Amino acid sequence: MFWQKGMWIFIFGGSGALSRYWLSGLIYKFVGHNFPYGTFIVNITGCFLFGLIFEMAEQRMLISPEMRIIILTGFMGAFTTFSSFIFECAQLFKDGQWLLGGCNLIGEIMIGFLGLYLGYLLAKLI
Repeated sequence: MFWQKGMWIFIFGGSGALSRYWLSGLIYKFVGHNFPYGTFIVNITGCFLFGLIFEMAEQRMLISPEMRIIILTGFMGAFTTFSSFIFECAQLFKDGQWLLGGCNLIGEIMIGFLGLYLGYLLAKLI
């Protein structure tokens, strides 16, 4: 069962990555590269789809828990991790954990920038 689920996550992950590539490329083709429109649209679309899929599985039970994991981890994880980040922050806020939610929201962004900068610095030293 573990390997079968892993295979499906792999297949859905590949589909998510290809969808991200296709959609962002299509957007850049029509609006240009002067702003990261492709990434912006993919991330917002990913957040919308994550919420839709989660709610359809959780509240409406139209998607099985196994399929929810496969879709959200595989497809959505490869399509955009931003949707997972936003969902996890929203869950903390929904659970009344405002401090943790705020720390996650601000912390991931600020520490992410720091990590990127340190990566740049390390690459220059190598």
